[in-house]
Amino acid sequence: MMNTRSTSFCLNASAALLSAAVALAAHADEKTLYIGMNGGNMEKTYTQEVFTEFEKANNVKVVVVPGTSSEILAKAQANKDNPQMHVMFLDDGVMYRAVSMGLCQKLDETPTLAEQYPAARMKGDMAVGVNMGMTGLAYNKKMFADKGWAAPTSWLDMADPKFKGKVVFQSMPSSTYGLHAFLMLNRIEGGSEQNVEPAFDKWDSTVGPNVLEFIPSSSKIAEMVQTDEAALFPLTPTAVASLQAKGIDVGYVQPKEGAPLLMVSECVIANNSEPELSKKLADFLLSKDAQAKALAFGQLLPTNAHTPATAETKDLLAQMDTYMKSAIALDWDSINALRPEWNKRWNRQIEQ
Repeated sequence: MMNTRSTSFCLNASAALLSAAVALAAHADEKTLYIGMNGGNMEKTYTQEVFTEFEKANNVKVVVVPGTSSEILAKAQANKDNPQMHVMFLDDGVMYRAVSMGLCQKLDETPTLAEQYPAARMKGDMAVGVNMGMTGLAYNKKMFADKGWAAPTSWLDMADPKFKGKVVFQSMPSSTYGLHAFLMLNRIEGGSEQNVEPAFDKWDSTVGPNVLEFIPSSSKIAEMVQTDEAALFPLTPTAVASLQAKGIDVGYVQPKEGAPLLMVSECVIANNSEPELSKKLADFLLSKDAQAKALAFGQLLPTNAHTPATAETKDLLAQMDTYMKSAIALDWDSINALRPEWNKRWNRQIEQ
């Protein structure tokens, strides 16, 4: 006869084996969704703080395919007939290209989608913004204080003679910030996304003489502010907040003429292997709770107008609501069609 200790051992062993079998079965049923997005802060925030709730609720693993928007788009295009990703995050201008290529499928009308800022909904809901931003003007607060200058209020402040040699402008062909600023100056001069002649024609008599340097990206801004080379430059509220967190004395203003939207947008990739689960993930990432986590842990500004505020984020969200009132959605279809021509002209005429 088996003694009590042996019986207990067998029961415990059986229970352990049963638990292991259940765990293995559950793991075997677990699906994997692949999402293309930027690496760095965005990947860390979503992987560690945002995806986990969705993964647990749906027995799924969400794996990030990191890369720039252009790299993610190239991957999606290369695998159009047999998609390897299920959802992708792209900068809004690149997303318009993705939609025009037929790489995205229409999002379902859901209560969560209805909560998004209207400007975040793109191209008949083929894509939607998931993190919101805009390009305005940033300025060197210490230099402005030392010189007794008032904070800027207009895109045309970059043409003020007192800023001669103190404006830093991102190169239009390589930077969305530079493109946005150029197009806003163009609008002020009477142009549009279909006609940029006014900006090119007026450049040498407005902003051009004040530009110290054309930079390919904004990575040099911090250094140029600290050495008092840069007084004024296009930038986003989020980028300004990042500089401020490093102790760099800069400020952001929303120009009175408005600021172009700069969103990271999402779309469900057409013809992917898990269409319903992919749409469910996309809808979850638009939810106010998911976006509250992205804001709290990654300083990623929400597109969901109902995102709850915390003590740490309430001022930022209130400011965001104010900025959105003068945010401008650009005509990206025209921009994408004409930009190669603009880039050539820019390199020939302005940045020689």
